[in-house]
Amino acid sequence: MGEQRIGHIEGIAPGAEFYRRVQVKRNNLHSNTVRGISRLVDDGVYVADAIVLHGGYEDDHDDWDSIRYTGASPDVDKYKVNGVPRLRRSQSWDYADNAALKRTYQRGHPVRVIRGWKGDARYSPIDCYRYDGLYIVTDIRTAVAQSPAPDGTPIEICQFDLKRLPEEKQDPTSLEHQIVNLLERQDTVSEESAGDEGAAEQPEEEEEAAEDGPVQAERFPETRTARVQRLVRDDAVIRNVKRLHDGECQVCGLRLLGPNGKPYSEGAHIRPLGKPHRGPDVEPNVLCLCPNCHVRLDIGAIVIEDDWSIVVRAGAFGFDVRPKLKRHRRHTIHLDYVRYHREWWLSR
Repeated sequence: MGEQRIGHIEGIAPGAEFYRRVQVKRNNLHSNTVRGISRLVDDGVYVADAIVLHGGYEDDHDDWDSIRYTGASPDVDKYKVNGVPRLRRSQSWDYADNAALKRTYQRGHPVRVIRGWKGDARYSPIDCYRYDGLYIVTDIRTAVAQSPAPDGTPIEICQFDLKRLPEEKQDPTSLEHQIVNLLERQDTVSEESAGDEGAAEQPEEEEEAAEDGPVQAERFPETRTARVQRLVRDDAVIRNVKRLHDGECQVCGLRLLGPNGKPYSEGAHIRPLGKPHRGPDVEPNVLCLCPNCHVRLDIGAIVIEDDWSIVVRAGAFGFDVRPKLKRHRRHTIHLDYVRYHREWWLSR
């Protein structure tokens, strides 16, 4: 893997998962195995290149595309209440980690975000750390923490707002670059060929469409690039879910085996990726399904209730489903995604 740097690490795409923090560090995603803010030297001073979300302060807020992040403090300034870190005294912008992340904001550098299993249940991986791509720090402020110091005095914290860069701006790997470049060359050849073949004999409808320009080349290049990234990136999220369920469909119980004896199943996103849904590619948003049930979920033929009951909205002859979705104790499916899927299809 490439050396530690600002931005993308060569060979590691969003979605890559690592068993422990030491592996995160060995892959140059973060400089430390304990602290939340990673630092490196840029033009002679420290800037932050990555942060970890893993059961942080109560003032933190994770909404996938946007994050509100509390700065760092020396260990002697921290204690825990019911497992949640709290502070004995106010944070300082002069503290090295906070100063580094503030400088990153001032310089406009991107920050790598790594989520651990103790973070927000909607986005946390299963017992590991997951690299979730590049974010930009959009704002910083001094805020008052929800909880005061042990003596009752207010605590001031260093607070950072981060926003995830769009999928098409997540730095692709060299392989992704090659595929995108190949597609662009193919588009160019197709456009040139189309321009040489019977342009003067187009029907009126085609002439009107042609006035808008080449549809695929002009309107959808960013979508195509994002699709290429999804095709070639490390799909650890889906592998994680399929491994836990050993290839057994959570809806119907079917477990398909190939000639090699290995199970075949598919990872299905409950809240779909991309527009207009913008669901996250995280374990709490993924089910292990057989191909048939995957299609049924995607077209709204089945929906799931809050008590995990499966409601069949369009039948299939000779095809039964479980009364309730089968779940695994280590695979936490978040009801936010189940409700989104159900409400989306019931409104149509």
